[in-house]
Amino acid sequence: MAVVQFQATMCLNRPLGCSDGRLCLKRAHHFLQMSSFPNAALQITTSRRNASIAKSAITLCSAQSQSQSQTPQESAIVKERSVSVILLAGGQGKRMGASMPKQYLPLLGQPIALYSFYTFSHMVEVKEIVVVCDPSYKDIFEDAELNDKVELKFALPGKERQDSVYNGLQECAAVDSNSQLVCIHDSARPLVLSEDVKKVLKDGLLIGAAVLGVPAKATIKEANNESFVVRTLDRKTLWEMQTPQIIKPELLRKGFELVNREGLEVTDDVSIVEHLKHPVYITQGSYTNIKVTTPDDLILAERILNINSAENSS
Repeated sequence: MAVVQFQATMCLNRPLGCSDGRLCLKRAHHFLQMSSFPNAALQITTSRRNASIAKSAITLCSAQSQSQSQTPQESAIVKERSVSVILLAGGQGKRMGASMPKQYLPLLGQPIALYSFYTFSHMVEVKEIVVVCDPSYKDIFEDAELNDKVELKFALPGKERQDSVYNGLQECAAVDSNSQLVCIHDSARPLVLSEDVKKVLKDGLLIGAAVLGVPAKATIKEANNESFVVRTLDRKTLWEMQTPQIIKPELLRKGFELVNREGLEVTDDVSIVEHLKHPVYITQGSYTNIKVTTPDDLILAERILNINSAENSS
């Protein structure tokens, strides 16, 4: 292993590479300029796992010993009651083929949307939950047992996802200086783990924007309009995006200004920030954080909950 190290004052130990795995000095210097560690320097490390694969990384490094260094998440502290959650619960869920939106279907006797609602309400970092839903479903959340330290608000759903997020942002206290982060979550993902939420919150605070995701398992092929394969994508560079997606409020506002001004359409929340050319970090989550979209997903979610319940009781 060849190492070139310069003196620095803080340590992040966060690999910063391009999507194709090549060393990206420009991105590293950009990150340094945007970080709160202006005196930090770069350590460039190149390791070889085998004869054919070389891996490069850039690490913000301390002149102190490795045992004294901090990881990025250790250096980022999310304050208590400083996160505004936007819980998206206004979708129609047509693919489920049910008589009501999928997020309100019972999952082991409880509406799907309430699982993540309770997860966020029990987190000390959360100050408020803005539920974006049709007014006819407000009572589901109003009747739920909510932590009295968490404020409950409502917003109307929009035509597209980005419109619903925008409406939720208008209702939350993101303009308050005490709000560090906006946390956007799809209520059709009932099994998100609080420990994963804590990880992505810290990464969002450090980078400005972060999203839970998992490495793609399946082979992904790009096809043309006639369903013929165009190319096979490199699975090692592909991630399946999940929620929550974490964005600093000032970035989200700037992103919406750009999206609305240019009439852009985005399919997920961090895409709004991507249009600003701001880096977005992927925090590795859990494969159990599934989105309940079809009847098969509902069966899988029930099995996961039953397994977790059995493990907790044993």
